[in-house]
Amino acid sequence: MTEFSIETQELKRCVLVILHGRIDSSKAPQVEAALKELIAADHYRMVIDMSGVEFVSSAFLRVLISTSKAVRRFNRGDVYLAAMPQRIRDVFDLAGLAPLFKLFDTQVEAVGSW
Repeated sequence: MTEFSIETQELKRCVLVILHGRIDSSKAPQVEAALKELIAADHYRMVIDMSGVEFVSSAFLRVLISTSKAVRRFNRGDVYLAAMPQRIRDVFDLAGLAPLFKLFDTQVEAVGSW
């Protein structure tokens, strides 16, 4: 089991957020705090690399939706999701969230799309 971690990298056109481990209801508030901190620092274009994510809870899905709404407000930015494992993508499809986000196969494609 991978230990939970959040890494952020400021790139030229966006901010890259790399998540690792299980994101359950106890970890979702940490992700939310990190994303809110980025928004507070005027970063509205985000790529979230989910290649290292093993599990997501409904609390994490709520965090993604609220973050997406916040950055899209006034057409300032968006949240792109990259390298999502198939089991996590299945959760997004099941919850009906896949159409709400731009999903990319690799981190490079997502960052390059900005």
